[in-house]
Amino acid sequence: MGRVVGSIEASQKDSSLVGRKLMIVQQVNSECDPIRYEEVAADTVGAGIGEFVLLVKGAGARKTNRDNPSERDVVDCSIVGIIDRFNK
Repeated sequence: MGRVVGSIEASQKDSSLVGRKLMIVQQVNSECDPIRYEEVAADTVGAGIGEFVLLVKGAGARKTNRDNPSERDVVDCSIVGIIDRFNK
């Protein structure tokens, strides 16, 4: 889980990233407290700054190319959902 804290722009990037938003995400725990470090994630769901999001990493992150599912992106972290609320 994470919270979107910003975005980046890159004029030169791998072709699989063209047209994709790259967001800066701060990982959080279930109490919404920051943990670990910030990282860049490819946004697949249209998340905005300040929203809490679901993240996938590794092989799962590379399989999020909806336009052509047989192709893999060069990403290692993807945003795949927007969290509406935390229930405890």
